Amino acid sequence: MDMLRIAHISDTHITGDSAYKSYAYDLISNEINRLNFDFVIHTGDVTNQGLREEYERATYELGKINKPLVVLPGNHDVRNVGYKLFEELIGPLNGIYEFKDGVVIWVDSTIPDLSDGRVGGHKFRWLKKRLEEYSDRKFKIVAAHHHLVPLPDTGRERNVLYNAGDMLGLLLLHDVSLYVCGHKHVPNIYRVEDLIVDNAGCTSCRKTRKGDVNSYNIITLHDDGRIEVTIRRVTGDEVRRVHRPLRPQIFVPRGERLLRVVQMSESNVSDRVYFRRKVLENAIRFINEKLKPDLVIHSGDLVDMGIERYYEKAMDFYEKIEAEKLIVPGHNDITYLGYDLFLEYFGEPEIVEVGDFVFLPVISAQYETPIGVVGRIGQKHIARWLEEYREKFTVVVMHHNIVPIPRSRELGFLEDAGDVLKVLTDGEANLVLTGHGGNTFGVRIEKTPVVNAGSVSWELHRNPFGNSFNLIDIYKDMVVVFEVQATWGTRRLLGIWKVEAPVGS
Repeated sequence: MDMLRIAHISDTHITGDSAYKSYAYDLISNEINRLNFDFVIHTGDVTNQGLREEYERATYELGKINKPLVVLPGNHDVRNVGYKLFEELIGPLNGIYEFKDGVVIWVDSTIPDLSDGRVGGHKFRWLKKRLEEYSDRKFKIVAAHHHLVPLPDTGRERNVLYNAGDMLGLLLLHDVSLYVCGHKHVPNIYRVEDLIVDNAGCTSCRKTRKGDVNSYNIITLHDDGRIEVTIRRVTGDEVRRVHRPLRPQIFVPRGERLLRVVQMSESNVSDRVYFRRKVLENAIRFINEKLKPDLVIHSGDLVDMGIERYYEKAMDFYEKIEAEKLIVPGHNDITYLGYDLFLEYFGEPEIVEVGDFVFLPVISAQYETPIGVVGRIGQKHIARWLEEYREKFTVVVMHHNIVPIPRSRELGFLEDAGDVLKVLTDGEANLVLTGHGGNTFGVRIEKTPVVNAGSVSWELHRNPFGNSFNLIDIYKDMVVVFEVQATWGTRRLLGIWKVEAPVGS
């Protein structure tokens, strides 16, 4: 196989009313028939309301495509018990399509009558078994309707895949080549480690974002392992990305360590039984005596509630840390009088420069809610900082996670996560540190590693490794991150990412 070409369409929203743009569908379907495609994937929202008359029209419209067709349901398709009609008139909700050197495994991520998605327990285990079964294939493609990582230009981040973190972990573990999806009507391409996340825009729905036009994506799989994804709009405009698979490497850092950072989060200091005082004391002692970092970062939720008694306790603990500290507030920190108390006890977070390294604090917490936001002004600040400090090694520090975390129900905790992630990756931030969700996770999106810290001393966490904090060692050509068990100091490797620290560091 020299190359194989796949047309990726989505969100046709076929109906008899004005939501459906039949001329856009005809233009794209005719182009697919005319060009050299091997098969077509439709990632859902075939219909607009899941009604029989829409499904009957959809079967006619889909029949215009003269290529093998893989179709999966979207949230609009399962409205009004439409999933029954999907199986009757379109095909199976979950399935497998094999091709030479590859396989497409599609899975129904919809929840009847909700816009949100989930790959539930039975489907998740089914998908895991299929990935194990086809582990020898060069190209493994997983298709679902809902997006996996936050998308830019979609407004408020919602309608997410509830177990997106577990799905992302599963796909990375099984070396999946492509995750294809639709749902948000925005075309986008991200590289997450060695996984290409391919979001299609809407093929023929009137509802496009920010005045965009209808589009579809072209996936080209090359025999040498290259994956090329092109966003093609009905205007003829194209955006093309080519990705080469990462080669297995043994990472050996060049030269001496340039900087050591400890990252903590969710200490949640209080007098409640869930606060593990001795664990936090042990962690601080181990940091001071054994690790001796250049900087300690706390990514939010210092205290369980924003009351003075808890802030006094937190100050007693964190005054004992000998290294320089950068602390950003989490949502617990600014409950009640917490916003004023945080400023009184720990001060306004300020940019910290250590040689050629710069740490940029971003406040995402909001009053009385776990939902965070950076905001359009905050996004402009981040973009300006990344440009201003382009010659330095930039580390962005915030509380809310911007990528989904395993073992956590994803609810769109940072409501503008898609736009923030786009600003960070476009600005090529060298490292992003977050601390929400109670579990440790690290992944690189495009060129930017994103590392989330688990809870250092709160019993209600989601981490099988237990209470922990992160140890980050930066060398000239790489970042090495360990998770450190807070009680015993046991380390496990979280990630190694190649980066280029400033020459003068």
